[in-house]
Amino acid sequence: MAESLKTRVGRVVAGGLHALLDRLEDLNPQAAMEQAVREAEGVIDEVRHELGTVSANRHLAQQQHARLNRSHESLNEQIAQALAAGREDLARAAVARQLDIEAQIPVLETTLADLARQERELQGYTAALLAKRREMHEALAAFRQSRASTGSAAQAAGQSAVEQRLAQMTEAFDRVYQRHTGLDGTQGGSQGGDVDQAARLSELEALVRDHQIAERLARIKAGEA
Repeated sequence: MAESLKTRVGRVVAGGLHALLDRLEDLNPQAAMEQAVREAEGVIDEVRHELGTVSANRHLAQQQHARLNRSHESLNEQIAQALAAGREDLARAAVARQLDIEAQIPVLETTLADLARQERELQGYTAALLAKRREMHEALAAFRQSRASTGSAAQAAGQSAVEQRLAQMTEAFDRVYQRHTGLDGTQGGSQGGDVDQAARLSELEALVRDHQIAERLARIKAGEA
């Protein structure tokens, strides 16, 4: 794996979202977190691509290793046949070919071991990055939910502030009204009985209105009769 890609993997896996937000507190936190998720996904794609390349190379190296071993074994039989036929020149050529194969096999085995190590390393990076991406998605979802809850709370707090200002203005009005007229203002006494008193007055108004409607209907019916 290229060193730059290793560095990027390490930064994504080791990096914390909270540390990222601390560094980017002047930016939109959600946008910064989404960018971090996109970077993680980009690195995952690169690692997977390189893993595919390494796996393919290892497969080809395994095939070549097996082919050289089969060739080495078949040369043993050819050497024996050449010697049996008195063709030492052919046997010498076969032995020379065996020596070439024997020189190649250790190098090929070293390559295979290195490719296998790279493959394991890339598989580990992929697993770590996928786990980090899941963590990022969960953190981003929690962040969005917390922001939504904060917005609702802020809205409720804003409504409460309006109600408080309205109550303060009503109290101020009542104080001025009572000072200049000697009469109760809009609150008409303690705040504790305001709600109950208003409900009773509303019920009384409804009762009076129902009575008026009944009287009007009675007069209409009497006139028709």
